[in-house]
Amino acid sequence: MSDPTASAPAPSALVASAPTASAPAASAPAPSGPTTSAPATPAPTASALAAPAPTAATPAPPGPTASAPAASTPSAPAPAPPTPTPPVPADERLRRWRLVLGGGDADGTGRVLTGTDAAVDGALAALYDRHPDDHGHDYERDRTSTGTGRSRTAGLGASVPSVVRWLGDIRAYFPAPVVQVMQRDAIDRLGLATLLLEPEMLAAVEPDVHLVGTLLSLRDAMPETTRETARAVVRKVADDLERRLAARTRATLTGALDRSARTSRPRHRDIDWDRTIRANLKNHLPEHRTVVPERLVGHARAARGVRKEVVLCVDQSGSMAASVVHAAVFAAVLASLRTIATRLVVFDTAVADLTDRLDDPVDVLFGTRLGGGTDIDRALAHCQAGITRPADTVVVLISDLYEGGARDGLTKRVAAMKASGTQVVVLLALSDEGTPAYDRDRAAALAALGVPAFACTPDLFPEIMAAALEKRPLPIPAD
Repeated sequence: MSDPTASAPAPSALVASAPTASAPAASAPAPSGPTTSAPATPAPTASALAAPAPTAATPAPPGPTASAPAASTPSAPAPAPPTPTPPVPADERLRRWRLVLGGGDADGTGRVLTGTDAAVDGALAALYDRHPDDHGHDYERDRTSTGTGRSRTAGLGASVPSVVRWLGDIRAYFPAPVVQVMQRDAIDRLGLATLLLEPEMLAAVEPDVHLVGTLLSLRDAMPETTRETARAVVRKVADDLERRLAARTRATLTGALDRSARTSRPRHRDIDWDRTIRANLKNHLPEHRTVVPERLVGHARAARGVRKEVVLCVDQSGSMAASVVHAAVFAAVLASLRTIATRLVVFDTAVADLTDRLDDPVDVLFGTRLGGGTDIDRALAHCQAGITRPADTVVVLISDLYEGGARDGLTKRVAAMKASGTQVVVLLALSDEGTPAYDRDRAAALAALGVPAFACTPDLFPEIMAAALEKRPLPIPAD
């Protein structure tokens, strides 16, 4: 175990590293040029800087005359070595180890926590030190404990007020990203998902993508009194994502180049210089070493009346919850672009077309049904049936590729779509969580067709879509 005392610099280290008024001024250059009223002292050399300063009894060297050679320029002094971090006091080291180990006779610190430290320890204990017989543990009792001689015991109990108080405490003690992690752990470790059906519980949580996924999975069990509170939580997360992602997505995709079309009157930034030079080689002027471009060749921009089509086909099995949330937000943003016709299809063993709800991502999310099996081939068949212009269509399949339908149906369907001219993109995930578990055999089969499968972050998705719409190579992130 690494020493927790090494991670936090002591405040005195920050003070010690600040420059002081006693810093040497030897690097300041002397005024140039001799004066007529007093002899000038020659500038010190690097060796002179290292020599001891002359005493008062040492006679000063005579000043140079106007014909004397110029003095050499002083070299910069060597940087001062970094100030070492002072050692952490023994009592502080014990306090940190006590918070890491959790107390009890086995921790060996003998340190007693009081005040805020005891409260932080109690909040952590309620979640991470739970034992099988702790179902009835009372967090309210522990949060008022002084922390003296108490080992961590755990449990939030089944009381909504107790959980709400715990949520309020962790929001006071920890930053928001840590709070979100602890909330997810509480739902997974302590089985608190059903408590999210209580309005007062929902009002106390820190909204994030994972919480939205949990709420959507509980949608059918949610009482009417909780539904509006749940929609407010989902709305906040969706709005935050849209504010973060919408502007960049629109800026990246609006006016995207149609690389398959050419024009003889391109804008300057749309000129294809290689083709332009080749088309004008007959106008080469050797004496001027130049080519006169009588005819420009460039990429045509998509006209407003010429629309691209994007179909998002999203796996809504339980493991894809975060991807479903991000896909719903992106679908709503794409649908707001006049030059792109967007469809959203979600699937498990059944297929649901949510295109008519794209004006509101919250309605889209409440139209999903997380969990269940997977039939990817059936979903792609539904998408393929609605494609009217294959050459202008991009199908984005978001799935971990675990197929419950026809074994070879997925690869055959993708091959048929590519043969018709449809661009197919396969994302194993659309989230910030990295590459999930996925069916590697099917991913390899798709790669053999020229359709690589990879995980994509929300920040990279606009560039992926722009490349797909322009029929450029996809900017696949490195593993």
